[in-house]
Amino acid sequence: MENVTKTVIDCIKYEICGQKEKIVLPEISARFLIEVYKLSKTHDVAHLVGDALNKSGVFENLPADLDENERAAIAKVKEKFDEQIFTAVYRYENINYELERLKETLEEAEIPFIPLKGSVIRKYYPEPWMRTSCDIDILVREEDLERAKKAICEKLGYAFEGRHYHDISMFSPSGVHLELHFHLKETISGIDAVLMRAWEFAALKAGKKYEHEFSNEFLAFQLAAHNSYHFQHGGCGIRPFIDFQVLENSGEFTYDEEKLNELLRGGGIYKFYLETKALAEVWFCGAEHTELTKKIETYVLDGGVYGSMKNSLAMRQSKKRGKFGYAMSRIFLPYDTLKNYYPTLQKHKWLLPFFEVKRWFEILFSPRLKNGINELSESNKITQEDREKMKNLLDELELQD
Repeated sequence: MENVTKTVIDCIKYEICGQKEKIVLPEISARFLIEVYKLSKTHDVAHLVGDALNKSGVFENLPADLDENERAAIAKVKEKFDEQIFTAVYRYENINYELERLKETLEEAEIPFIPLKGSVIRKYYPEPWMRTSCDIDILVREEDLERAKKAICEKLGYAFEGRHYHDISMFSPSGVHLELHFHLKETISGIDAVLMRAWEFAALKAGKKYEHEFSNEFLAFQLAAHNSYHFQHGGCGIRPFIDFQVLENSGEFTYDEEKLNELLRGGGIYKFYLETKALAEVWFCGAEHTELTKKIETYVLDGGVYGSMKNSLAMRQSKKRGKFGYAMSRIFLPYDTLKNYYPTLQKHKWLLPFFEVKRWFEILFSPRLKNGINELSESNKITQEDREKMKNLLDELELQD
């Protein structure tokens, strides 16, 4: 597995760090390449790995002693990588087209907005298609949300899917997913204290009347904050580490380190940021591992791009001090969480018991019930050792909320 991980990381370095040495595999076999594909696909970087392997001539210069069956099997793996490259390019073109339409619509509707995440970061990549996204994220002020929704639905034909705790979900006629955020809070008090001030760090983009962009310091903070949220909910995948390395490599992305550190400390993720940055330097700059970066690496690689159920449950149980505390936290949501799903609670806190019951009935008569039962079943499999391991990791990263 170590050779598989190293090959995936080496391929990413080749793509994003300007590494000139071509990729040389420690083993040329269908079995090994399948494992490389599986790991890279799990972390949504198969397009980067496949492109690096193609550019290095790995599939064209196979050893002469390979038999026909092995060559055919390797050719099938190449097809899988090529499919991921094609999908990444197509996804980028489709998303970028919709993003431009959305920006034009919001400008015409005179609604201030801020593009988020991949929409902003991909311009720093060697080629924009290399930074994949499965959706478009845009921030508007909460008081402008309904106007923005109406403009997007009426002019672009988007369909409204539902409201979540910090965004509404919409789909274009072509199937592109839009998350229209009305705030950036992640229901973690430390980072939310900074994220709720997002518009303080935004300024009009040059030549625009309503499109804004974050200061580089806040952009870096938001990326770290979002990464910490996913990290604490089961895993974050390799991609956030690539994002940070791309920004570090870019001569165009400059920031005031003291201002960034002030935001990180204010959000309670300064240590987390330093240690995840250290792991990026291990992977992409040849730095030496520490005991802590090894632990982070294992956790990240095990979780995949969206994290794993086991990691998530072990993390949550470690915070809720066991299985019973975790189960109660899932049955009775705290007010600060529930009010995000039911905005009426913000003005009428006394209705909390009513909305707790309302939520139970909504789950009881929806497909979420099966998911909830499965989650509680899996939760019972988490051991004391699992919880202790996660608690120690959170303590070392100073992430206990």
